[in-house]
Amino acid sequence: MEKGQQLEFWLRGTLPEIIPVLQPVAHAVLQAQIEVQEALLHFPETLLWHKPAGVASVAFHLQHLAGVLDRLFTYAKGEQLSEEQLTILQNEGKEDTSICLADLVQRFNSQVELSINQLKNTTEKSLTETRGVGRKQIPSTVLGLLFHAAEHSQRHTGQLLVTAKILMDK
Repeated sequence: MEKGQQLEFWLRGTLPEIIPVLQPVAHAVLQAQIEVQEALLHFPETLLWHKPAGVASVAFHLQHLAGVLDRLFTYAKGEQLSEEQLTILQNEGKEDTSICLADLVQRFNSQVELSINQLKNTTEKSLTETRGVGRKQIPSTVLGLLFHAAEHSQRHTGQLLVTAKILMDK
């Protein structure tokens, strides 16, 4: 490990107030946050909506990261999506040059904070409770939704990192 480089979240120990079974969810979400921050530290605003080789843009991934956490954690609470959440979902990936990088990163950071707070208030007893997903109310569980939020966040973080690297190396 290089000087100044920190361990990944899962190697830093347990997070206070989060039950053991949800530690991996918290670690994955917090790791995604750190990697996004580092990858986009010097990312040019002008490249935000670029799609190298037709892949999704950095802007899309940032929108989707925040949106996925918001939506899946909403379902985990046993709630349905609001009209605002549905509108945000419909607009993910639609180029909008009025949106800046700092705002997208801040929205993701805020959603990470809300997600961690929700994990702190999630009990072990609730993890196997059934939750309906979407308008069709496809059955899942609290644990299934939280785990999927974590792995989906990691998947899009990886894609964002590659896309940002390709764009910055051009």
